[in-house]
Amino acid sequence: MTENNDTEIKRSSKAETILSQINSKTKLGNLRKIAKDIKKKDHELAIELWTIEEFLPRLLAILIMDKKLLSQDVLNKLDKDMQTHTFDEGINLMANQLTKDKKTIALMESWENSPSALQRRAFWYYQARLRWTGQTPPDNTADLLSAIEATITQEEPEVQGAMNFTAGWIGVYDERNRARCMKLGEKTGLYKDGIVAKGCTPSYLPEFITIEVNKRKIN
Repeated sequence: MTENNDTEIKRSSKAETILSQINSKTKLGNLRKIAKDIKKKDHELAIELWTIEEFLPRLLAILIMDKKLLSQDVLNKLDKDMQTHTFDEGINLMANQLTKDKKTIALMESWENSPSALQRRAFWYYQARLRWTGQTPPDNTADLLSAIEATITQEEPEVQGAMNFTAGWIGVYDERNRARCMKLGEKTGLYKDGIVAKGCTPSYLPEFITIEVNKRKIN
């Protein structure tokens, strides 16, 4: 790989070794194994992999970044870079990694009205994650539902999906708000006619909530 001036790009031997293990058939599970083999967070290597500007090295970079070094400014830069990729996998992986440090959780919690659609999506994904992983969610359910009802139909598609996802898990685990969440789905009609793969749960809220409640035999 060369730059426009034909100067060879110099990479560390560590990066070259890592890149030799990645190809078009590499899955996220393979990247997780590579990250585990690295054994500790290697932020310098992560940044080097990120600057390669390819999707799979960037996924690995996300896994080995030192979360304590991710300021809002750094995340804004990563956010801008991620917009060159259209893969949900990368966005969700980054959101999952940000949940592993109190500082980055605090940043995500401030992103509800961020000008970045990817950051707004991360905010809603995190709120949904709190619920589907069985954690005790913060006392913000009523505010979240009011925000979803007010703005979901005007949101960017990727944010819309995360908001719907949050409403779905609220409806599953919060019996008091279950009817409200199902009514939201009926009113917006979002994903009502969506086709899903065998074994997957539809995103249409009345169907999603009913199926997931029945799976768990929740009252």
